[in-house]
Formats: sequence, structure tokens, C-alpha cells
Amino acid sequence: MDETLRSLLGTLLIIMGICVVVALVGLFALVRSIRRLRIPRDADFFTTMRAIPLPLVILLDLLDFGLDIFSAPIMWVVLDRMGLPNLRNKATIEALIPLTNVIPTFTVSWAAARMLNLGTQHWEYAEQYQQATPAHDAQALPRRPTIIDMDDPRNR
Repeated sequence: MDETLRSLLGTLLIIMGICVVVALVGLFALVRSIRRLRIPRDADFFTTMRAIPLPLVILLDLLDFGLDIFSAPIMWVVLDRMGLPNLRNKATIEALIPLTNVIPTFTVSWAAARMLNLGTQHWEYAEQYQQATPAHDAQALPRRPTIIDMDDPRNR
């Protein structure tokens, strides 16, 4: 029985170590693309969940699984660098609760936000912003990107 327990714990530690390495490499690879997202600072949790890609939440859950409560400071720094303060706070609180690492909390939250239509969609924030600004400040808003139709002979 003692040898079986050692083997089981050794296998678990190897799996947790692999999860940590994969999560850290993946998070550092995603930093640049996540920073490009335009998520309002006052966005709530589910609005932010709707805007971020699935690989980010999977990597956060892998990091939480690999390090349990020790993942809290790493999540704080990584999500702060990505510009996601709303997720930073929730991830840190969730990581500090012991033995919740086996539950993929952020993956479930991401799926719930999309399937149950929780949170505000990104364009609703833009409409609220445009309604709140006076008409003379409309020129200060960024213009929509122009679509170039390659079939149009004028664009050749």
C-alpha cells in the first residue's frame, strides 16, 4: 500500500508540474493578444468573460490546478500585466481557497457567460459611451475601420 501511495503522489506531482509549465508558457504567449482586447475598465466579471478567449481561462485553470493556493500571486501579476483587473481579483480570491484547484472555475464561468448570455456585450458599452458624449465630441471617437473590397476595381 505504501508503494502504491508513493507512486500515485509521484504521478500527481508530475502532472501538476506539467500543468504549471504549460500554463506559464501559454500565459506569456497570450499576453500580447490579450492586451489588444478593448474591454472597458468598469466591465463586470461576466462581461469580461465574454470578451476573453477560451485558451486564457483554460490556462488559468491549469495554473490553479498545478499550484493550488500558491498560484494566487502569479495570477495577480499575469492578469495585471494583461490589463484584466476584474479577472485578477476573482482569480486571486478563487486561488486562495484551498482544494478548489480540481474544479475548472474559470472555464465553467466562461461557458456559462456565453451559453446563458450573462454580462453585457461589447458593442452595448460603445452605444452607452456614444449616448453619454455630446454631439460635438463625436469626432473624438475612433472611426470604424474601412472595409476594402478586393473585388472592386477601384481598390486594385
